[in-house]
Amino acid sequence: MTEKKKCCSSCCCQEESLGKQMTLAELPVGTTATIVKVMPKIRGRKKFADVGLVVGSELLMEAHAPLGSLIRVKVMETSMALHKDDAANFVIEQGTRDEK
Repeated sequence: MTEKKKCCSSCCCQEESLGKQMTLAELPVGTTATIVKVMPKIRGRKKFADVGLVVGSELLMEAHAPLGSLIRVKVMETSMALHKDDAANFVIEQGTRDEK
């Protein structure tokens, strides 16, 4: 008998099941998205929540820095820059609720 291996929460199996979901760091410039999950181990979780980066928030990717370490997103009426390392902790789905 072969045993089925249980999937851990940080393996590639989870990424395959996400479908059209991706991280905020991967979002192309000019695209809108909705945050569907915030990774639990993100540093500064409260700081990001205070500026509006929470589940359900709609955002627009405005720019990527020329050297690639920063991105600029617009959440509500505020533009903010964040590091790609931090942006990789936000799972998003392209499009807004209005477009779906």
